[in-house]
Amino acid sequence: MDEIKLFNSTTEREMYENYAALYAIVMSLEHLERAFARDSVSANDYTSECSKLLLQYKTVSQMVTGEVHINSFVEKYKLNCPAAIRRLEVGIPSTIEHGGASNLGNNNVKQVAKTVQDFITIMDALNLEMTSVDKLHPLLTDLLQSINSASFLPSDYRWKSSFRDWLIKLNKMKASDELDMEQSRQLLFEVDQAFSDFKHILESHE
Repeated sequence: MDEIKLFNSTTEREMYENYAALYAIVMSLEHLERAFARDSVSANDYTSECSKLLLQYKTVSQMVTGEVHINSFVEKYKLNCPAAIRRLEVGIPSTIEHGGASNLGNNNVKQVAKTVQDFITIMDALNLEMTSVDKLHPLLTDLLQSINSASFLPSDYRWKSSFRDWLIKLNKMKASDELDMEQSRQLLFEVDQAFSDFKHILESHE
């Protein structure tokens, strides 16, 4: 029986290897999400592993010829991984999206200082017209994580969902993409309003 070749060149071989890596990352993320939902893995371990898998996915997907869309990839290879798709669309671990990974909330003074710093940092970046995805995404992630860790903030603090939506939007863009002037202005407005609300809530607890 003649040997069946999956590839005819080094380029094709690399493509199949990258797709295999993507498959492994997506399915690992699916199992991790399910394990965390069953409380089979700690929040800290989940956050660390999930962050690593998300970074690996972003790295490998950029190595594949042409842009890889997770939904088309899943459909093409008939994968059953709804939890992984959701996590890849959001682009951050569930513990950062909803809170629960950090113990900083136990020290309100320390957490307030960290949150204020994160607010100021992203506002400064936007005022300096640092609007690329690779600059804003980590700053917004840090801010959302600090907000979620602030135990004195109400659970319905409205800016949590707003910043989560911004992260999803940024995650769908390339690292080199930039927000346009209108988007940048809107994000700065929302961060400024969120900071104002944060200070009012803080004052009411004094």
